[in-house]
Amino acid sequence: MIKFLRTIAGASAILILSATPLLAQDIPAPQGDVLLTITGNIQMTNVDDQLQLDRDALMALEAATFETSTIWTEGVHSFQGVSLATLMEALGVTEGTIIATAINDYAVEIPVSDAVEGGGMVAYLMDDAEMRVRDKGPLWVVYPYDSDPAYRTEVIYSRSIWQLDRLEVVN
Repeated sequence: MIKFLRTIAGASAILILSATPLLAQDIPAPQGDVLLTITGNIQMTNVDDQLQLDRDALMALEAATFETSTIWTEGVHSFQGVSLATLMEALGVTEGTIIATAINDYAVEIPVSDAVEGGGMVAYLMDDAEMRVRDKGPLWVVYPYDSDPAYRTEVIYSRSIWQLDRLEVVN
């Protein structure tokens, strides 16, 4: 009976842990193609002094979702990804600037102060589908533009970088 209870307890712990979003310190080195590399003043790394995230690692982090229209697409779309707030918290970042860079080396600066609950996210799904490079993917920094007029400004639009593949946190 004791052996049976230990087996059940172990299985329960595995189920509970697998349902819990990963923290950065739990992220192993990527097994698949790296979608996002994060460097700079970060507390968590998994490959040398970087945090490299493949699709599975990104999707294992606590997900955020919202629906919004954008100035680059028709109609309202559903976005899913990792909120900037969750990502910065996992990395131990509380201040500074995020330099977000796309696959074509285009870069923008995003203040860490943008990393607030209900704010922007690194989206990996649009309308429940992976985004292709030709459709602004595979990663796109989006904000809930429809939720607040403060998100419908040229400054915020300029921070909405698509084809994102790198973040660097600087002070």
